[in-house]
Amino acid sequence: MASIIWLILVYALLVAIGGMLGYVKAKSKQSLLSGLGSGVALVIAWYISLQNPTVGLALAAVIALALLVVFALRFRATGKFMPAGLLAILSLVMTVLFVTAFFLPQA
Repeated sequence: MASIIWLILVYALLVAIGGMLGYVKAKSKQSLLSGLGSGVALVIAWYISLQNPTVGLALAAVIALALLVVFALRFRATGKFMPAGLLAILSLVMTVLFVTAFFLPQA
């Protein structure tokens, strides 16, 4: 359980860095704001999960699912694997991991 909680923080960093790279590469303020905002929300989910893993994992799963929808729609619209397709796959994997950990019995 502890390792999955740290994956929330890793995912938060990847999302935030992706937003910053989107700004640097394409001057997209939307990428910067959404990447940093999602990253901060995931850091909050990580922090909550340190005290209450069930609530933190649920919040992280909801955020990952929302990002999955956003990136899947963006990939569908553009057809470009980078970055939308890659982030959709990452968000799918994280959603599955967070939901699975949420439903696993706590030891």
